[in-house]
Amino acid sequence: MATTTPSRGRRRAPSRMTRAAGKAAALQKPRVILALLLLLALTSVMLLDGYLRAEVGGDERVRSNASSSKVPDKVLDGGPILSFRGGEAQSQSVPEKTIALTFDDGPNPTWTPQILKILEENDVPGTFFVVGSMVSRYPSIVKDLVNQGNEIGIHTFTHVDLSYQSDDRIAREMDQTQLALAGAAGITTTLFRAPYSSEADAIDNYSWPVYKKLGEEGYTSVFVDTDSDDWKRPGVSKIIKWATPSKNKGASVLFHDAGGERSQTVKALGTYIKKMKAKGYTFTTISGAIRQTESANQQANGQTGQTGQNGQQPGSEQGEQSEQAGGQAPGVQQGQQPGQNGQLGQSGQAGGVNSLQAAHRTATGTTLYEGKALVAAVAVAEWTVPGLATGLAVVGVAVMGRFGMMLILARRHYRQRNKRRFSWGPTVTQPVSVIVPAYNEKECIANTLESLAKSTHPIEIIVVDDGSTDDTSRIARDAARSFGMTNVRVIRQENAGKPAALNNGVRSASYDIVVMMDGDTVFEPDAVHQLVQPFADPEVGAVAGNAKVGNRNTIIGAWQHIEYVMGFNLDRRMYDLLRCMPTIPGAIGAFRRDAVLEVGGMSEDTLAEDTDITIAMHRGGWRVVYQEHARAWTEAPASLKQLWSQRYRWSYGTMQALWKHRKSLTDKGPSGRFGRVGMPLVVIFQIITPVFAPLIDVFTAYSMIFIDFKAALLAWLAVLGIQLVCAAYAFRLDREKYRYLLMMPLQQLAYRQMMYLVLIHSCITALTGGRLRWQKLKRTGEVGTPAGVS
Repeated sequence: MATTTPSRGRRRAPSRMTRAAGKAAALQKPRVILALLLLLALTSVMLLDGYLRAEVGGDERVRSNASSSKVPDKVLDGGPILSFRGGEAQSQSVPEKTIALTFDDGPNPTWTPQILKILEENDVPGTFFVVGSMVSRYPSIVKDLVNQGNEIGIHTFTHVDLSYQSDDRIAREMDQTQLALAGAAGITTTLFRAPYSSEADAIDNYSWPVYKKLGEEGYTSVFVDTDSDDWKRPGVSKIIKWATPSKNKGASVLFHDAGGERSQTVKALGTYIKKMKAKGYTFTTISGAIRQTESANQQANGQTGQTGQNGQQPGSEQGEQSEQAGGQAPGVQQGQQPGQNGQLGQSGQAGGVNSLQAAHRTATGTTLYEGKALVAAVAVAEWTVPGLATGLAVVGVAVMGRFGMMLILARRHYRQRNKRRFSWGPTVTQPVSVIVPAYNEKECIANTLESLAKSTHPIEIIVVDDGSTDDTSRIARDAARSFGMTNVRVIRQENAGKPAALNNGVRSASYDIVVMMDGDTVFEPDAVHQLVQPFADPEVGAVAGNAKVGNRNTIIGAWQHIEYVMGFNLDRRMYDLLRCMPTIPGAIGAFRRDAVLEVGGMSEDTLAEDTDITIAMHRGGWRVVYQEHARAWTEAPASLKQLWSQRYRWSYGTMQALWKHRKSLTDKGPSGRFGRVGMPLVVIFQIITPVFAPLIDVFTAYSMIFIDFKAALLAWLAVLGIQLVCAAYAFRLDREKYRYLLMMPLQQLAYRQMMYLVLIHSCITALTGGRLRWQKLKRTGEVGTPAGVS
């Protein structure tokens, strides 16, 4: 949302300016860097979360009808287990009447635990080909899965078809999944199943190089020879039927424990296991199937060694083969003996790894610590992004409510103040004092005095030169003579800052009402007259005028023009009716002189002396109002650097003023109205909401990329549309040209991010106890008489 920080006067440079400014700049750089790092960290967390939440759909080939001319026939006609020992492709099948249950796409917090429970109840192991992103999100499920005696294989990190990917992307997919496994369960694995794969005869010229490359790196690729097609949700009976091998054949059977609604899989699995046991089938893992096949081949070939009742594999050659296939030498396996119920026993342990988990290797060293770091980072993302989404939803509702309230109250305010019969009381005609604090204003002071010379209200002008090092005083005197002004006094003082200059002017004022303005501001002829009329009401102690951007013909100027118009014509109208105006702009404001002196004058305690004095007036029991018809034109910062400097000062000063007047929350009666109403509104809508508002853009981009592009775009456009309506209404009330609203979309994309960083910078400064000195913005004097900029 467009920030609506009120206009304030320009700040004054301190004495010993050069040295102090250099020291202040040196102190601010680390805070700016910290603010940028905070934004980068949050963006990185969102990107990580989005990367992890890539949706996994049903398994189906992305590419079909591709040639397999480069794939060896023995692989196409071979079994579902493919390894590359000595660089040569070797295929294996699951032994007869043996089933290797495999599950793809998990883990899933809903379905995987239910499947694990069924496997445990039936004393059956499974081989789970997991997606690395899901592993990192649900590490405890993976740990339970391994501890229960099941086997893990890699299904890539993001469930991507590797046949389309570069070698670097393939390596990342595998390595990231290995790290996730290391962080979740302290293991790595040598088993792999490619997403969208099926039977071995579906290998084509695009996927074959991938399998070959991974095989040479020590991976065993696992395919399917019996597919339950449970992802189609055909019904329990069909899932069982399709998962049943024909003619007592062994099978690598595919189920899914994630990737969609898996209730039919859960219902079918227990029945399927019991059915297959009744038919005399045993269940094992992929590594178990490899060992059984190799043992049978050795016996058939008459190789030495024996397989005793403890299931120990014979021979060093066999141990070497199993090490390549599964990562654990079979010479340490124990307890691999079919039980009475036809199942494969799970009692043996080898080096802390279950005998049926021979594909697992214990993660150590850098892999282990990097894996734990990945899991920890994902845990942060898992908490941060949903929390951020909730926070943004609350902020969105609050902002929409605020917009609605602003529109309603602004319309009421406009109608009330523009009725023919409306009056503050008897017309105020007595002279007033106009105080112009000035520091090095040689470019602007003549234009300022020229505009005051045309005032329709009797005034005296007090120019307080706050130790200028240029010709400000001389130019002011010369301008007064050239315009024939006899009501101008120029007072010089040692450089002490804007509050001191204003207090000097208040003490020197001849009249009961004082108008304060900046040395770079020009008034419309009737501005002073309009500004002082509310003082006809004896309850009014201060009046905020309508400051407008004079140099609005640049992008930065147009952005600030939109901000000023919305801020003054909606926010100030709302605050006026609620009687909790937070700020009288330094560019144009009026006060009862006695009220200013009563509250202690303009304070140097904060950088936002205008907010400070306004809250002090509220706490003094005075009413502060907004006079829309009193218009002044000010020169806004012309560069991003100057804009940053100004808004940083404003936001930090506002925080200082709110903290200084925090006891207003407990004040009684009229003096506590600002604390009860204004303080919460300012904190929420000028500090908290602007901090979160830019994140809406970031979250929108996140949603477009990772969730629903169309819905996110429509939501963002809807919010922008509401803002445009509010801005258009504000422009209508102030009779401004609508063409500047064309800059609003760009303002939302760029300007808000800057305001976010400014506020974060201010918050960090406040929390670290840093102090910011007065600074002066570079002026050009391009804002001349009001007629020239209207």
